[in-house]
Amino acid sequence: MAQVLPPIASIFEARDYPSLLVGLAQPDDAAVYQLSESQAIISTVDFFTPIVDDPYAYGAIAAANALSDVYAMGGQPILALNLLAYPEGLIDAVTLREILRGGAEKVKESGAVLAGGHTVTDKEPKYGLAVTGIIHPQSILAKGGALVGDALVLTKPLGVGVITTALKRDLASHDHVARATESMMQLNALASRLAVQYRAHAMTDITGYGLVGHAHEMAYLGGVQFSFNEADVPFLDGAFYYAEQDIFPGGMGRNKDYFERFTTFEGIIPTWKQNLFFDPETSGGLLIALPHEQAIKLIENLQAHGQTAVIVGHVTGSGSGELFFQ
Repeated sequence: MAQVLPPIASIFEARDYPSLLVGLAQPDDAAVYQLSESQAIISTVDFFTPIVDDPYAYGAIAAANALSDVYAMGGQPILALNLLAYPEGLIDAVTLREILRGGAEKVKESGAVLAGGHTVTDKEPKYGLAVTGIIHPQSILAKGGALVGDALVLTKPLGVGVITTALKRDLASHDHVARATESMMQLNALASRLAVQYRAHAMTDITGYGLVGHAHEMAYLGGVQFSFNEADVPFLDGAFYYAEQDIFPGGMGRNKDYFERFTTFEGIIPTWKQNLFFDPETSGGLLIALPHEQAIKLIENLQAHGQTAVIVGHVTGSGSGELFFQ
């Protein structure tokens, strides 16, 4: 996409669209368009093929993943539209209804309204949402903005990629899949709201590029470098077991091929664990940069609500997106 987007961006020069606060000129989790001095809209879209066997859970996960882009900007979703592709005659109406029900209930949980959508026939099923959110123009939490000295808080454990790959190969434990599904279905609403409350400097959600890919984007756009304590990064039960058996999706290798050049592993970290940091996530948590004192308050609040929140590293200096794991 890096080769495809620049020509498109050149058609819409930023200077010609001053109300477009976040767009192709400064890639982020979603686009933001200012309507007035006190209000802007957030717009995003996301969909993918089934990641779990249960159609209801698949719909809920896909919806949570799409809604997450609004939360990653610090906004509140207000409106969603379904995007559904399916192989005609190969999926029954009950299955399709369960996918849509899962998505609809997750949208309702977010406080937004589902107002319609679009369907097409395709060789394999795909589902997701186009989502509109709102935010104050001064409250946008973009990827760039992390300051030297900030703590880095991660709000969900990693490991979805290896666990769902093990599921596809009929090698996964039911308990491991259930915990991964629960994590993917969890909205990032509370974490986002607290990040805004505690005046975070930057934020993104961890999805297809894995922790390394999204952390690099965040550090690069902020002109800084990140240092992670690898032992503090939380993982889902079973992630280590499947990683040691090299049960990784193809996306891990692609992520590693590109982002490894920005990443330094210090000390003795086995290759299988290094690979977990490149592993694609689906509907992952938020990575938040904010002052250490505020990070402690955010973590205490999230943990009081039964959610994961851990300081996994710090912004250690100026740079060009370098990442260090030690």
